[in-house]
Amino acid sequence: TLSMTLSVGFLGSGMMASALMDGLVAKGVVNDPSSIYCSDVYEPALEKARAKGMNAVSSNKEVCEHGKDAVILAVKPNYIGAVCADVASVDSSATVISIAAGVTLETLEAALPGRHVVRVMPNTPCLVGEAATGFALGKHATDVDRQIVQTIFGSVGLAAEISEVLLNAVTGVSGSGPAYVFQFIEALSDGGVRAGLPRSVATQLAAQTVKGAAEMVLQTGEHPGELKDKVTSPGGTTIAGVAALEDGGFRSAVIGAVKASTRRSMQLGGISDEEIQNKYNL
Repeated sequence: TLSMTLSVGFLGSGMMASALMDGLVAKGVVNDPSSIYCSDVYEPALEKARAKGMNAVSSNKEVCEHGKDAVILAVKPNYIGAVCADVASVDSSATVISIAAGVTLETLEAALPGRHVVRVMPNTPCLVGEAATGFALGKHATDVDRQIVQTIFGSVGLAAEISEVLLNAVTGVSGSGPAYVFQFIEALSDGGVRAGLPRSVATQLAAQTVKGAAEMVLQTGEHPGELKDKVTSPGGTTIAGVAALEDGGFRSAVIGAVKASTRRSMQLGGISDEEIQNKYNL
């Protein structure tokens, strides 16, 4: 990771951008809030950033002039064209990082000739500093760009580099994944209520159980199956529950969810159904 502090600009100051700004400040990736420049068309978003000490401005070009190391494109996909035109109009060597869903490196690089571009897929737990992020480097991007992305997104969770086509699979696992986990927590809580627990207690126990189990996987580095085996004693309560999940096709349903989300991401990215089926076997 880079030991130096970064100068970062945000084009778009919505929820995801705002969470990233908070992470950069909290982890000391930027010297102080005033070294972040950000823009947005929505005035309340600028006011919120201004209240935290960031330089919230209405001009995209001004952000690009001040974001010396990285400029983050955090706007809806339909605004990317206009925003890229502003970025291209300012002579700068800053890494351009896009978090716009479905906008390809090819599209970005065509709009930003010669620029170092990185495409990033974060997820909503970014809002609580626990993002799972996938990123793909563009053709001009270097190891320095890689380190900048790792540093920025490492300030709000975990960031993994993959090839661009696999960002669709990242969407299926971590992009859409929080929704699957929310459904699981809700179902676990429902089970607790069915067995007699008050709803508030059931939901807290369920959510903390998911958080604790996740932390064990990340901290121990052990295979999840190995960790599961350690909880399931012969003829005991846990294996009875595990067997019931198998009866319900639990694992198969989860794998199917990732496949369905990945396929949909590919379709939205303009990959033909024929290619999805024949080349990617989805």
